[in-house]
Amino acid sequence: MKLGMILGVLLMLKLLLLPIDSSSYYHPSCYNSSKTVSHVAAELPQTPQGVCIEKIGNSSYIALAPHPDDSTRIFLASHRGKIWLATVPKEGSRSPMKIRDSNPFLDISDQVINDDAFGLIGMAFHPNFAHNGRFFVSYYCDKLQHQNCIGRCSCNSEVNCDPAKVGADRGVEPCQFHAVIAEYTTNSTSQKNSLAKVANPSEVQRIFTFGIPSRGVHGGQILIGLQDGHLYFLVGDNGRIDARASFSQNKGSILGKILRIDIDHIPSAKEIHEKGLWGNYSVPVDNPYTDDNELAPEIWALGFRLPWGCSFDSERPSYLLCADTGQNRYEEVSLVTRGGNYGWPFYEGPFLFQPKNTFNRSLRLTLPIMGYNHYENKGGSSSITGGYIYRSFTDPCLYGRYMFMDLYAGTMWLGTETPENSRNFTTSKRSVTCAQDTPLKCGTVAGDGTLELGYVLSLGEDNRKDIYILSTNGLYRIVRPSRCNYQCSKESLTTSKQTSSSADILIQQYFSVFINVLVLVHIAL
Repeated sequence: MKLGMILGVLLMLKLLLLPIDSSSYYHPSCYNSSKTVSHVAAELPQTPQGVCIEKIGNSSYIALAPHPDDSTRIFLASHRGKIWLATVPKEGSRSPMKIRDSNPFLDISDQVINDDAFGLIGMAFHPNFAHNGRFFVSYYCDKLQHQNCIGRCSCNSEVNCDPAKVGADRGVEPCQFHAVIAEYTTNSTSQKNSLAKVANPSEVQRIFTFGIPSRGVHGGQILIGLQDGHLYFLVGDNGRIDARASFSQNKGSILGKILRIDIDHIPSAKEIHEKGLWGNYSVPVDNPYTDDNELAPEIWALGFRLPWGCSFDSERPSYLLCADTGQNRYEEVSLVTRGGNYGWPFYEGPFLFQPKNTFNRSLRLTLPIMGYNHYENKGGSSSITGGYIYRSFTDPCLYGRYMFMDLYAGTMWLGTETPENSRNFTTSKRSVTCAQDTPLKCGTVAGDGTLELGYVLSLGEDNRKDIYILSTNGLYRIVRPSRCNYQCSKESLTTSKQTSSSADILIQQYFSVFINVLVLVHIAL
């Protein structure tokens, strides 16, 4: 009898030591589970009735980035040149985000143009930030006001541009303003970079800088490639009508392009000068135009007017979706690939921009995968704000859809790819509604009571893949649809009564087995 008991104990110990497949547990925090992702992606959920949001901050920000430590912390940046470290609350907790406005993570406000159209534009954190503390900030400076605002003019003889002919633009001379990507680091040791609450305000090195020809559309956002770790720089064409063809379609110019540079292999100052680089970086060998000295080797793709809001799909890192702001008629989203030509200024979206103009019809141009006409925006004016393919489980009915907005509109566009990986997208518009239990009160339009977001500056994504709306009226987060009385049949999968996390479930199982082992040991003895 005791022998049987002992064998039972040994069996239970074996079970205790067996690894338990945590991916079999479905929980919103387990967004990296391949089994869960494939299960949801295999069947697109029902069409969302609307987009439910909560307001967690009252200040206006231009950019949001998740903390590289996979925590609930985020970085928020303002046009004025400050970056803050904030902690976002648990969804549904009715708490606003925690942020110390008086203690920014980085303050370079004395180095940026104090202008809503310029200033600080973007930030990106090195994939190995936890060990090296490196991060990058893009901004605009004025060489008449800022001592370190220096660099070559992007309007030069190499691209058939004469600054004297361009002339002043609204009181600004050609190449008086400069676009800058600067590298900074934390004040911490390599073991404590993730814990740093303040960065070193002294610039480590100037990664990229150039003078812009005018105050025209300029862009300047940056992001890190999920597969290659390279830095992508979104640059507007910055020209006037007569100059745009010589910029966006000129492969010798860096304007009107998406640039791709290597930030880990920095050449010597001599090599930088000999190669005519714009700063401290190297050119990836697989960039499309590295073999021709007449072409700008930094170019990854061309033919853009004002790319504003590019993102990689976290589930398909080769998918780079970029929104491009139109001129008169159309706002577009393109799936950007190596060497792609996206048509501007010959095309504005799927339409000829100036039909009477002649150009090389043999050019291989890539048309956008989705977009909208200006007349579709009830606000009148249009300026697209690019977003993300939604990969959070907070709202399962949004999962797998590309979300984007407009600077002037409070509605959300949803792009649905059918079938998956076909690059065939259809779009629909959905209203955005504020949850009644929002931590901070959402503003409404006088008279009709509809949501008033102000100007939608950008969208952001945190480590849980939750999406945020950054507007002039505050910071908003997309939340469970039921909080706005929207019906989503799959929401029950992610909001079950069981509130334990996957880790809690595993611990409970191990503890239960351990107790059973102790009981059997006691009986056997």
